[in-house]
Amino acid sequence: MNPLLLRILPYIAALLLGATGAWMWQANSYDAIIAKNEAGRQADLARISAAGAAQARQAVEKQQAAEQALAALDQKAQKEKTDALVENEKLRADVAAGTRRLRIAGSCRASGVDVPSPAGAASVDNAGTVELSSVAGSTVLSARAGIIADQAALKALQEYVTHVCLSRGNVQ
Repeated sequence: MNPLLLRILPYIAALLLGATGAWMWQANSYDAIIAKNEAGRQADLARISAAGAAQARQAVEKQQAAEQALAALDQKAQKEKTDALVENEKLRADVAAGTRRLRIAGSCRASGVDVPSPAGAASVDNAGTVELSSVAGSTVLSARAGIIADQAALKALQEYVTHVCLSRGNVQ
């Protein structure tokens, strides 16, 4: 072999060993950096997942609370409506049976002022009452039942808006 080659061969070998060692050390360093970054990413994903789960739980709890409030309002409104309609039906049955009479009090007004009675003329008393027949009384009580149902629906809607929609911030 060439004597020059033999002289530089140990230097070439040392250079190759040093380069290989540096490459291995750098690869291990990069692997450690990548592992550290991956662990940080996994921790971030876990925190994000936990926060999302907590928000989902809170949303479900708010929805359940709103549903319970709505159910309570519905139950209350239905009871009030049913009670009023039962009372109305009792009045209707009493009027139909003749055990009660329906009278309407009224007065004669023209342009917001009482109409004076002509002096000495025969007239119907102002602010008198009118007694209705059982058929007319039943008709009035039917109209009253409709009014009760409409008022109950309006009241239920108002309570829904006040207690459910406004508490969740859904009304703009």
